[in-house]
Amino acid sequence: MVLNSEGFDARAVYSGEEGVELARSFEFDFLVTGVVMTQMNGIDAAIQIRKLLPKCKILLVSGDNDSSALLHNAQSQGYRFELLAKPVHPLVLFQALRSVEP
Repeated sequence: MVLNSEGFDARAVYSGEEGVELARSFEFDFLVTGVVMTQMNGIDAAIQIRKLLPKCKILLVSGDNDSSALLHNAQSQGYRFELLAKPVHPLVLFQALRSVEP
């Protein structure tokens, strides 16, 4: 709702698997995802989405200490993602979306 109120055409999905499936049928510009989720975590989903949509800007948000280990693992595979700590104020989110690189 916050992103839509700022003029974004945001769509919500509720799992990493749903995000990957959406990327197969819809080319979106930004991905904002939590890291720790059941089944597929947000970083694994981000990696798969990056392969499908190489120009997609990806922003991770997390309040979990386990996120740093997952992020380090992704970096060792050559993936770099920006991570914001929860809770994220909407203004910080908008600023990060404008500055994150694909």
